[in-house]
Amino acid sequence: MPPKATMKSVAAAVGVSLTTVSNAYNKPEQLSVALRERIFGAARELGYSGPDAAARTLRGRRAGAIGLLLTEELSYAFSDPFAVGLLAGLSEVAEKSRTGLLLIPLPRYETGADDEAIRESVETVRNAVVDGVAAYCVDANHPALEVISSRGLPFAHSDDDFPGRRVVIDEVTATHAIGAHLAELGHTTVALVVDSGRSPATPREITDLSVLYNNARLRVQGVREGLGANATSFVVTGGHNSIESGIAAAELILDRPDPPTAIAAGGDVLALGVLEALRRRGLVPGRDISVTGFDDIPAADSAGLTTVRQPIRKKGQLLGRMLLDPSYTEERVVLPTELIIRSSSGPARTRATGEE
Repeated sequence: MPPKATMKSVAAAVGVSLTTVSNAYNKPEQLSVALRERIFGAARELGYSGPDAAARTLRGRRAGAIGLLLTEELSYAFSDPFAVGLLAGLSEVAEKSRTGLLLIPLPRYETGADDEAIRESVETVRNAVVDGVAAYCVDANHPALEVISSRGLPFAHSDDDFPGRRVVIDEVTATHAIGAHLAELGHTTVALVVDSGRSPATPREITDLSVLYNNARLRVQGVREGLGANATSFVVTGGHNSIESGIAAAELILDRPDPPTAIAAGGDVLALGVLEALRRRGLVPGRDISVTGFDDIPAADSAGLTTVRQPIRKKGQLLGRMLLDPSYTEERVVLPTELIIRSSSGPARTRATGEE
Protein backbone atom coordinates (compact mmCIF):
# COMPACT_ATOMS: atom_id res chain seq x y z
CA MET A 1 0.00 0.00 0.00
CA PRO A 2 1.46 3.41 -0.97
CA PRO A 3 2.13 5.84 1.88
CA LYS A 4 -0.62 8.29 2.73
CA ALA A 5 -0.30 11.59 0.86
CA THR A 6 0.61 14.57 3.00
CA MET A 7 1.11 18.29 2.55
CA LYS A 8 4.85 17.55 2.46
CA SER A 9 4.51 15.08 -0.44
CA VAL A 10 2.41 17.62 -2.38
CA ALA A 11 5.09 20.26 -1.83
CA ALA A 12 7.77 17.85 -3.11
CA ALA A 13 5.70 16.96 -6.20
CA VAL A 14 5.17 20.62 -7.14
CA GLY A 15 8.65 21.74 -6.13
CA VAL A 16 7.56 24.38 -3.65
CA SER A 17 7.87 24.88 0.08
CA LEU A 18 5.54 23.42 2.70
CA THR A 19 4.47 26.98 3.55
CA THR A 20 3.41 27.60 -0.06
CA VAL A 21 1.17 24.51 -0.06
CA SER A 22 -0.29 25.56 3.28
CA ASN A 23 -1.04 29.02 1.88
CA ALA A 24 -2.87 27.47 -1.08
CA TYR A 25 -5.43 26.09 1.37
CA ASN A 26 -5.37 28.66 4.14
CA LYS A 27 -4.35 31.95 2.51
CA PRO A 28 -5.12 31.52 -1.20
CA GLU A 29 -5.03 35.27 -1.86
CA GLN A 30 -1.25 35.17 -1.42
CA LEU A 31 -0.69 32.86 -4.41
CA SER A 32 -1.32 33.21 -8.13
CA VAL A 33 -4.18 31.31 -9.72
CA ALA A 34 -1.75 29.26 -11.80
CA LEU A 35 0.29 28.18 -8.78
CA ARG A 36 -2.81 27.25 -6.80
CA GLU A 37 -4.04 25.14 -9.72
CA ARG A 38 -0.69 23.30 -9.85
CA ILE A 39 -0.84 22.58 -6.13
CA PHE A 40 -4.48 21.41 -6.17
CA GLY A 41 -3.82 19.31 -9.28
CA ALA A 42 -0.90 17.55 -7.62
CA ALA A 43 -2.98 17.06 -4.46
CA ARG A 44 -5.73 15.35 -6.47
CA GLU A 45 -3.25 13.06 -8.23
CA LEU A 46 -1.66 12.06 -4.93
CA GLY A 47 -4.99 11.63 -3.15
CA TYR A 48 -4.37 14.44 -0.66
CA SER A 49 -7.71 15.94 0.45
CA GLY A 50 -6.33 18.95 2.29
CA PRO A 51 -5.54 19.87 5.91
CA ASP A 52 -7.41 17.93 8.58
CA ALA A 53 -10.40 20.12 9.36
CA ALA A 54 -11.22 18.13 12.51
CA ALA A 55 -7.83 19.01 13.97
CA ARG A 56 -8.41 22.73 13.57
CA THR A 57 -10.88 25.14 15.06
CA LEU A 58 -11.72 28.57 13.81
CA ARG A 59 -10.65 30.22 17.04
CA GLY A 60 -7.37 32.00 16.38
CA ARG A 61 -7.59 31.67 12.57
CA ARG A 62 -6.80 34.82 10.61
CA ALA A 63 -9.57 35.17 8.01
CA GLY A 64 -12.23 36.19 10.51
CA ALA A 65 -15.12 35.32 8.19
CA ILE A 66 -17.36 32.43 7.21
CA GLY A 67 -19.05 31.94 3.84
CA LEU A 68 -22.67 31.13 2.99
CA LEU A 69 -23.33 29.42 -0.35
CA LEU A 70 -26.77 29.87 -1.90
CA THR A 71 -28.07 28.94 -5.33
CA GLU A 72 -29.91 32.18 -6.02
CA GLU A 73 -29.19 35.75 -7.01
CA LEU A 74 -27.48 37.66 -4.22
CA SER A 75 -30.51 39.93 -3.73
CA TYR A 76 -32.59 36.84 -2.90
CA ALA A 77 -30.85 36.54 0.46
CA PHE A 78 -32.31 39.90 1.49
CA SER A 79 -35.81 39.49 0.01
CA ASP A 80 -36.89 35.92 0.73
CA PRO A 81 -38.30 35.65 4.29
CA PHE A 82 -36.80 32.20 4.88
CA ALA A 83 -33.35 33.29 3.71
CA VAL A 84 -33.61 36.43 5.85
CA GLY A 85 -34.45 34.37 8.94
CA LEU A 86 -31.63 31.91 8.28
CA LEU A 87 -29.16 34.77 7.79
CA ALA A 88 -30.34 36.41 10.99
CA GLY A 89 -29.65 33.27 13.02
CA LEU A 90 -26.28 32.69 11.38
CA SER A 91 -25.29 36.32 11.88
CA GLU A 92 -26.21 36.25 15.57
CA VAL A 93 -23.65 33.52 16.20
CA ALA A 94 -21.04 35.08 13.91
CA GLU A 95 -21.15 38.49 15.56
CA LYS A 96 -20.67 36.96 19.02
CA SER A 97 -17.30 35.64 17.86
CA ARG A 98 -16.50 38.82 15.92
CA THR A 99 -16.68 36.92 12.65
CA GLY A 100 -17.79 38.35 9.31
CA LEU A 101 -20.18 36.73 6.83
CA LEU A 102 -19.47 36.40 3.10
CA LEU A 103 -22.41 35.57 0.79
CA ILE A 104 -21.42 33.47 -2.24
CA PRO A 105 -24.15 32.95 -4.89
CA LEU A 106 -23.81 29.84 -7.07
CA PRO A 107 -25.55 28.92 -10.35
CA ARG A 108 -27.52 25.69 -10.32
CA TYR A 109 -25.48 22.67 -11.37
CA GLU A 110 -27.64 20.75 -13.80
CA THR A 111 -27.95 19.66 -17.41
CA GLY A 112 -27.67 22.70 -19.63
CA ALA A 113 -26.00 24.85 -16.97
CA ASP A 114 -23.73 27.68 -18.07
CA ASP A 115 -20.26 26.10 -17.93
CA GLU A 116 -18.53 29.47 -17.65
CA ALA A 117 -20.77 30.53 -14.77
CA ILE A 118 -20.05 27.24 -13.00
CA ARG A 119 -16.31 27.66 -13.52
CA GLU A 120 -16.37 31.22 -12.19
CA SER A 121 -18.36 30.17 -9.13
CA VAL A 122 -15.92 27.36 -8.36
CA GLU A 123 -13.03 29.81 -8.64
CA THR A 124 -14.83 32.20 -6.30
CA VAL A 125 -15.14 29.47 -3.68
CA ARG A 126 -11.52 28.45 -4.20
CA ASN A 127 -10.35 32.02 -3.60
CA ALA A 128 -12.75 32.94 -0.80
CA VAL A 129 -10.86 34.05 2.30
CA VAL A 130 -13.02 32.26 4.86
CA ASP A 131 -12.56 29.97 7.83
CA GLY A 132 -15.60 27.79 7.13
CA VAL A 133 -18.63 27.50 4.86
CA ALA A 134 -22.37 26.94 5.31
CA ALA A 135 -24.62 26.00 2.39
CA TYR A 136 -28.30 26.68 1.75
CA CYS A 137 -30.12 25.01 -1.19
CA VAL A 138 -27.02 23.89 -3.09
CA ASP A 139 -27.03 20.95 -5.50
CA ALA A 140 -25.39 17.94 -3.86
CA ASN A 141 -23.05 17.38 -6.82
CA HIS A 142 -22.04 21.02 -7.29
CA PRO A 143 -18.25 21.15 -7.89
CA ALA A 144 -17.94 24.03 -5.42
CA LEU A 145 -18.49 21.51 -2.64
CA GLU A 146 -15.49 19.51 -3.81
CA VAL A 147 -13.38 22.67 -3.58
CA ILE A 148 -14.48 23.19 0.02
CA SER A 149 -13.45 19.64 0.82
CA SER A 150 -10.09 19.99 -0.93
CA ARG A 151 -9.37 23.15 1.05
CA GLY A 152 -10.16 21.32 4.27
CA LEU A 153 -12.65 23.95 5.34
CA PRO A 154 -15.20 23.24 8.08
CA PHE A 155 -18.55 22.78 6.37
CA ALA A 156 -22.18 22.70 7.55
CA HIS A 157 -25.41 22.65 5.57
CA SER A 158 -29.18 22.13 5.76
CA ASP A 159 -29.81 19.23 3.39
CA ASP A 160 -29.89 15.49 4.12
CA ASP A 161 -29.11 14.80 0.45
CA PHE A 162 -25.36 14.76 1.10
CA PRO A 163 -23.10 14.03 4.09
CA GLY A 164 -21.39 16.36 6.50
CA ARG A 165 -22.45 18.32 9.57
CA ARG A 166 -26.00 19.49 9.04
CA VAL A 167 -29.14 20.99 10.56
CA VAL A 168 -32.30 19.61 9.00
CA ILE A 169 -35.97 18.90 9.49
CA ASP A 170 -37.84 15.70 8.67
CA GLU A 171 -39.29 16.99 5.39
CA VAL A 172 -41.43 13.92 4.72
CA THR A 173 -42.98 13.80 8.19
CA ALA A 174 -43.61 17.56 8.14
CA THR A 175 -45.48 17.52 4.83
CA HIS A 176 -47.18 14.21 5.63
CA ALA A 177 -49.08 16.29 8.20
CA ILE A 178 -50.25 18.62 5.40
CA GLY A 179 -51.42 15.71 3.26
CA ALA A 180 -53.20 14.03 6.17
CA HIS A 181 -54.90 17.34 7.07
CA LEU A 182 -56.21 17.76 3.52
CA ALA A 183 -57.31 14.12 3.37
CA GLU A 184 -59.24 14.57 6.62
CA LEU A 185 -61.03 17.52 5.01
CA GLY A 186 -62.09 15.30 2.11
CA HIS A 187 -59.62 16.47 -0.55
CA THR A 188 -58.79 13.74 -3.05
CA THR A 189 -57.42 15.86 -5.93
CA VAL A 190 -54.52 18.11 -4.97
CA ALA A 191 -52.03 20.21 -6.94
CA LEU A 192 -48.54 20.64 -5.53
CA VAL A 193 -46.69 23.87 -6.35
CA VAL A 194 -42.91 23.68 -6.09
CA ASP A 195 -39.80 25.79 -6.55
CA SER A 196 -37.88 24.65 -9.62
CA GLY A 197 -34.79 26.70 -8.74
CA ARG A 198 -35.05 28.78 -11.90
CA SER A 199 -37.56 30.71 -14.02
CA PRO A 200 -38.95 28.64 -16.91
CA ALA A 201 -40.35 30.34 -20.01
CA THR A 202 -43.84 29.26 -18.95
CA PRO A 203 -45.28 27.51 -15.89
CA ARG A 204 -45.48 23.79 -16.42
CA GLU A 205 -46.35 20.46 -14.89
CA ILE A 206 -43.36 18.43 -13.67
CA THR A 207 -43.31 14.66 -13.96
CA ASP A 208 -39.57 14.10 -13.48
CA LEU A 209 -38.98 15.10 -9.87
CA SER A 210 -35.23 14.52 -10.17
CA VAL A 211 -34.85 18.07 -11.55
CA LEU A 212 -35.98 19.51 -8.21
CA TYR A 213 -34.01 20.28 -5.07
CA ASN A 214 -33.98 17.44 -2.56
CA ASN A 215 -36.25 19.25 -0.10
CA ALA A 216 -38.85 19.88 -2.82
CA ARG A 217 -38.85 16.19 -3.77
CA LEU A 218 -39.24 15.13 -0.16
CA ARG A 219 -42.09 17.57 0.42
CA VAL A 220 -43.96 16.20 -2.58
CA GLN A 221 -43.39 12.69 -1.22
CA GLY A 222 -44.68 13.64 2.22
CA VAL A 223 -47.86 15.31 0.97
CA ARG A 224 -48.65 12.35 -1.26
CA GLU A 225 -48.11 9.85 1.52
CA GLY A 226 -50.32 11.89 3.83
CA LEU A 227 -53.10 12.10 1.22
CA GLY A 228 -53.15 8.34 0.84
CA ALA A 229 -53.22 5.95 -2.09
CA ASN A 230 -56.73 6.91 -3.23
CA ALA A 231 -55.88 10.58 -3.83
CA THR A 232 -54.74 12.10 -7.12
CA SER A 233 -52.01 14.72 -7.22
CA PHE A 234 -49.83 16.49 -9.77
CA VAL A 235 -46.84 18.82 -9.51
CA VAL A 236 -46.62 22.29 -11.07
CA THR A 237 -43.91 24.95 -11.04
CA GLY A 238 -43.96 28.58 -12.00
CA GLY A 239 -40.20 28.97 -11.49
CA HIS A 240 -38.04 29.81 -8.52
CA ASN A 241 -39.34 30.66 -5.06
CA SER A 242 -41.31 33.91 -5.50
CA ILE A 243 -44.84 35.26 -5.27
CA GLU A 244 -44.85 35.72 -9.05
CA SER A 245 -44.02 32.02 -9.53
CA GLY A 246 -46.86 31.07 -7.18
CA ILE A 247 -49.29 33.21 -9.16
CA ALA A 248 -48.14 31.71 -12.48
CA ALA A 249 -48.44 28.14 -11.20
CA ALA A 250 -51.88 28.79 -9.70
CA GLU A 251 -53.16 30.30 -12.96
CA LEU A 252 -52.12 27.15 -14.81
CA ILE A 253 -53.82 24.99 -12.19
CA LEU A 254 -57.05 26.99 -12.09
CA ASP A 255 -57.35 27.01 -15.88
CA ARG A 256 -57.57 23.21 -16.00
CA PRO A 257 -60.96 21.81 -17.00
CA ASP A 258 -60.88 19.74 -13.79
CA PRO A 259 -59.14 21.97 -11.18
CA PRO A 260 -58.20 20.36 -7.87
CA THR A 261 -59.97 21.14 -4.60
CA ALA A 262 -56.69 21.99 -2.87
CA ILE A 263 -53.27 23.42 -3.67
CA ALA A 264 -50.30 22.51 -1.45
CA ALA A 265 -47.34 24.83 -1.99
CA GLY A 266 -43.78 23.81 -1.10
CA GLY A 267 -43.16 27.16 0.62
CA ASP A 268 -45.13 30.06 2.07
CA VAL A 269 -43.88 32.55 -0.53
CA LEU A 270 -45.29 30.35 -3.31
CA ALA A 271 -48.50 29.90 -1.29
CA LEU A 272 -48.90 33.68 -0.98
CA GLY A 273 -48.73 33.84 -4.77
CA VAL A 274 -51.43 31.17 -4.99
CA LEU A 275 -53.63 33.19 -2.62
CA GLU A 276 -53.17 36.28 -4.80
CA ALA A 277 -54.23 34.31 -7.90
CA LEU A 278 -57.38 33.20 -6.07
CA ARG A 279 -58.13 36.77 -5.02
CA ARG A 280 -57.89 37.98 -8.61
CA ARG A 281 -60.54 35.42 -9.59
CA GLY A 282 -62.83 36.18 -6.69
CA LEU A 283 -62.21 32.79 -5.07
CA VAL A 284 -62.11 32.41 -1.30
CA PRO A 285 -59.33 30.21 0.13
CA GLY A 286 -60.64 27.58 2.51
CA ARG A 287 -64.11 27.79 0.95
CA ASP A 288 -63.72 27.55 -2.83
CA ILE A 289 -60.29 25.92 -2.78
CA SER A 290 -57.90 25.08 0.05
CA VAL A 291 -54.31 26.34 0.10
CA THR A 292 -51.39 25.30 2.29
CA GLY A 293 -47.78 26.45 2.57
CA PHE A 294 -44.59 25.57 4.39
CA ASP A 295 -42.23 27.49 6.76
CA ASP A 296 -44.66 29.79 8.65
CA ILE A 297 -42.97 33.04 7.67
CA PRO A 298 -44.38 36.20 9.36
CA ALA A 299 -46.75 36.97 6.46
CA ALA A 300 -48.43 33.54 6.74
CA ASP A 301 -50.31 34.51 9.90
CA SER A 302 -51.88 37.68 8.50
CA ALA A 303 -52.79 35.81 5.30
CA GLY A 304 -54.60 33.10 7.29
CA LEU A 305 -52.37 30.49 5.67
CA THR A 306 -52.37 26.91 6.88
CA THR A 307 -48.73 25.87 6.91
CA VAL A 308 -45.96 23.92 8.60
CA ARG A 309 -43.85 25.86 11.07
CA GLN A 310 -40.13 25.21 11.19
CA PRO A 311 -37.60 27.05 13.42
CA ILE A 312 -35.87 29.04 10.67
CA ARG A 313 -33.75 31.29 12.88
CA LYS A 314 -32.70 28.33 15.04
CA LYS A 315 -31.47 26.53 11.93
CA GLY A 316 -29.18 29.45 11.11
CA GLN A 317 -27.93 29.66 14.69
CA LEU A 318 -26.99 25.98 14.80
CA LEU A 319 -25.23 26.15 11.44
CA GLY A 320 -23.21 29.01 12.88
CA ARG A 321 -22.34 27.06 16.00
CA MET A 322 -21.20 24.08 13.93
CA LEU A 323 -18.69 26.36 12.21
CA LEU A 324 -17.67 28.67 15.04
CA ASP A 325 -18.16 26.94 18.39
CA PRO A 326 -15.52 24.26 19.09
CA SER A 327 -17.59 23.01 22.03
CA TYR A 328 -20.56 22.19 19.80
CA THR A 329 -20.02 18.64 18.58
CA GLU A 330 -23.38 17.56 17.12
CA GLU A 331 -22.97 16.18 13.62
CA ARG A 332 -26.65 16.07 12.57
CA VAL A 333 -29.49 17.95 14.23
CA VAL A 334 -33.16 17.37 13.32
CA LEU A 335 -35.34 20.31 14.33
CA PRO A 336 -39.06 19.91 15.17
CA THR A 337 -41.92 21.08 12.92
CA GLU A 338 -45.58 21.83 13.65
CA LEU A 339 -48.72 21.96 11.52
CA ILE A 340 -50.42 25.36 11.92
CA ILE A 341 -54.05 25.29 10.78
CA ARG A 342 -55.63 28.57 9.68
CA SER A 343 -58.52 29.68 7.49
CA SER A 344 -56.97 28.91 4.08
CA SER A 345 -57.86 25.23 4.40
CA GLY A 346 -61.37 23.87 4.69
CA PRO A 347 -63.63 20.98 3.65
CA ALA A 348 -63.50 19.94 0.00
CA ARG A 349 -66.36 21.09 -2.16
CA THR A 350 -67.95 18.73 -4.67
CA ARG A 351 -67.64 19.76 -8.29
CA ALA A 352 -71.23 18.87 -9.11
CA THR A 353 -72.97 20.97 -6.49
CA GLY A 354 -70.25 23.28 -5.20
CA GLU A 355 -71.26 22.20 -1.70
CA GLU A 356 -69.08 20.89 1.10
